[in-house]
Amino acid sequence: MPPLPRIHPPEPSLSSEPSLSSPPDTPPQPLHPAESTTRTAEELAGAAERAAATQLAPAAPVRLGSVVQLGAVVQLGSVVRLGEVIPAPERVEPDPDADHLLTADAVIRVSADPAALAVGEQLAALLRPATGYPLPVTDVVGQPPAGGIALQLTDEADLGAEGYRLDVTRDGVRLRARTAAGLHHGVQTLRQLLPAAIESRTPVAERWLLPGGSILDRPRYPHRGAMLDVARHFFGVADVLRVIDHLARYKLNRLHLHLTDDQGWRIAIDSWPRLAAVGGATEVGGGPGGHYTQADYRRIVAYAAARHITVIPEIDLPGHTNAALVAHPELAPPGTTPSPYAGTEIGFSYVDPTSERTYDFVADVLGELAALTPGPWLHIGGDEAFKVPAEVYTRFVERVQRIVTGLGKTVIGWHQIAPAAHTDGRILQWWGTRPDDATTADAVRRGAKLILSPANHAYLDMKYAPDTPIGHDWAAHIDVHQAYDWDPATHLTDVPADAVLGVEAPLWTESVTTRTEIEFMLFPRLPAIAELAWSPQSPQPYRAHRSAQSDEAAPSDRAHRSTQSDGAAQSDRAAHDWSDFRQRLAGHAPRWTAAGIAFHRSPDLPWPAQPSVPAPRPAPPAESAPQTAHG
Repeated sequence: MPPLPRIHPPEPSLSSEPSLSSPPDTPPQPLHPAESTTRTAEELAGAAERAAATQLAPAAPVRLGSVVQLGAVVQLGSVVRLGEVIPAPERVEPDPDADHLLTADAVIRVSADPAALAVGEQLAALLRPATGYPLPVTDVVGQPPAGGIALQLTDEADLGAEGYRLDVTRDGVRLRARTAAGLHHGVQTLRQLLPAAIESRTPVAERWLLPGGSILDRPRYPHRGAMLDVARHFFGVADVLRVIDHLARYKLNRLHLHLTDDQGWRIAIDSWPRLAAVGGATEVGGGPGGHYTQADYRRIVAYAAARHITVIPEIDLPGHTNAALVAHPELAPPGTTPSPYAGTEIGFSYVDPTSERTYDFVADVLGELAALTPGPWLHIGGDEAFKVPAEVYTRFVERVQRIVTGLGKTVIGWHQIAPAAHTDGRILQWWGTRPDDATTADAVRRGAKLILSPANHAYLDMKYAPDTPIGHDWAAHIDVHQAYDWDPATHLTDVPADAVLGVEAPLWTESVTTRTEIEFMLFPRLPAIAELAWSPQSPQPYRAHRSAQSDEAAPSDRAHRSTQSDGAAQSDRAAHDWSDFRQRLAGHAPRWTAAGIAFHRSPDLPWPAQPSVPAPRPAPPAESAPQTAHG
């Protein structure tokens, strides 16, 4: 295949622990779809730099202490409303007389529980860089005192496993949840309620005002995820950790890693070392590939768990196995001689389903992976094994399912495994494009549950439009509206709503080669999927109060907001209301820019005007000037 164009300048490196609050020194800029796919990487990089210079960068560097920040581009003095959160909360009750100003002497008080304290430390780490405040974290027993920010574990059963209740008053902020996961999700809401400048990595002059009122919030679905294909192109640990931060920002709680495919095997297996050493040495386009050591994988899993995200590893079987067959030809069907593959065709490879050596291989690989993975799920793939006869395929899947359950794990597979016999807890990941799927519906009647990833709505490797420089279009062109405009509960014919466990957005990487390209394909569509997975169909009404400053919006925005000014009218608004969502989503652009997140400027969205540059704080004395080392 011809080389794919790059859509960004060479990337800066990341630190060993990247996060959304730790962007690179020169943030990736929003990328525009109008770049022709025939342009070279250098031309595209130059275009991106010129666009950044004319649209986002200040005329002169902003000096923050002894550090020169060339692209500080967050809005100063922006007013955030309580109902502008993504995903949309279940219930929002603004109180315009209860706004809270975060001050330099604020303290974060947390219930005396290690997991809750960890969330408190994460909150402090998010807020300290931009505010410059010390924000000490202290544990308390019982009811926290008034003032500052309180994170409290409670026995309120109605909050569920991931819900939270947030109250903002003049005196302080109180966040309550039954679990540390609920507190973590509430922290993401709190983060969005502060001005966009909170994403800055250096102190800025800003009034850190939180809008007053209360939020009650609980997720619609327990499974809210994204998939990253690290097999077609390999992405290092730092890139995966950054993706985890993106998921956490929007309350997603599952990261599905597609670890193996024809082009590369990405996880070290001690009992079969050639899988990674040989099978991991290729990728699409002929690059060097790579793999994760078991220590790397443990680090990814631990980093995700600290953000209340469960990693789901996938070993794709029996097809998509060419990399494994190159490493171990004895697993291939008789008469075949596998060779390294760097293309993008599918359906040509499979392990020999008639050989006992194949099942030894499967048991060893899944056994080691199960031991490395604390989460309850193992994904066995199962898609596009076109050369395996149907009856042989079904017997293979049933035997692999027994191996998984014997390891104490729950089976997940692509919906092609539906004809196999049901095993307790089995989950099908449905990626079709037509809602009438009798085979999947039958599997549900036999006990299967579903994760929905419809390729024409949720596949984030699809192009936004015909001129998008990377991606595919076999399922659809998916801009933000297309990603948002479907209901998981009613999407499949003859499948009851209670069979749907949630939603997952896969990103296949045949044409995606870098972290910035990952972000370009994720944003702004990932928040749309997150809202479908989290927000209820029919939220409680809220009254949208507006300040005089917020009424200085553009006429179209004023017209939109006027529909929310009446509480009764608001009660009729569905949670998944495109006209409301597109306004909220566009308002996140300054946050992404400040956080160094690349994104597509979709014409679906009313993007805000050119952001302003926050005023720097006075520089400290030279001997104590802060030094920052962006990752």
